[in-house]
Amino acid sequence: MVKRLLCYLMCITFSICCFSQQTKTVDGEYTYFVPENVDLEKAKQIALERLKTQLIADEFGTTISQSNSTLVKNSNGESEVDFLSIGGSEVKGEWIETIGKPRFDISYEKDILVVRVAVKGRIREIVSSTIDVKSLVLRNGIEDRFESNSFKSGDDLFVSFQSPTSGYLVVYLIDADQRAFCLLPYQNMESGCFPVEANKRYVLFSIKNAAPELKPYVDEYTMTCSHEQEMNQVYVVFSTNSFVKAIDNKHDEGLPRELSYDDFQKWLAKCRTRDTNMVLKKTTITIHK
Repeated sequence: MVKRLLCYLMCITFSICCFSQQTKTVDGEYTYFVPENVDLEKAKQIALERLKTQLIADEFGTTISQSNSTLVKNSNGESEVDFLSIGGSEVKGEWIETIGKPRFDISYEKDILVVRVAVKGRIREIVSSTIDVKSLVLRNGIEDRFESNSFKSGDDLFVSFQSPTSGYLVVYLIDADQRAFCLLPYQNMESGCFPVEANKRYVLFSIKNAAPELKPYVDEYTMTCSHEQEMNQVYVVFSTNSFVKAIDNKHDEGLPRELSYDDFQKWLAKCRTRDTNMVLKKTTITIHK
């Protein structure tokens, strides 16, 4: 009995040690020399994401991947570069929570815009294969060929989603004013998350393509822009384990339920810390007038 108890305690200790090794607090700085075709807000985002990725890579390493880490678009002879990860590789970890606010320093060196950023946060090692879900932001169409990260005011927003396993889903949109809007579950649904079936393709925010029992609940969204250009972020959160969306409130009849960006990030960090099966897909979209 004593041996069994001792063994049991050793197993508990080992489990706690393993978990503590997987989650760490890190901080660092990054300097980004901005190309001429990238504006300041985009440059700040790129610098911050590169720093986060580098901190994870330094702590947990990288694995070689077939996926391309840099997306280059060419329009009218001008190249637009979107940074996704680093050096054709994938880091073996994920960013869980930002502690405090990132600090930016903006300057010019020889007429080149320079963005320096410092950040502190918690990261977690990926010790098992992440569920490979497919999530696409769609503009003015419900098929995957309508995938886009560039919208005009008045465009319709849809999201397609498919998972190899059944689970639960929520979708949030972060606007330029740092408000987090809950797009899914739909506003009139009483459940705290949206159940999805394995291998089934869903088109969200489309009444026409919703199952008959869901049609009365579906919210449809049209993008708007109060400035010449705005950047929003779409967060798609999925898990095989049931979870509940963040506490939110209705402030405007014409808008979804919302909460502050800080409260949203606290909720997300708590969920991801508790649930290692949780998958996050984040897409940055630009809206033009």
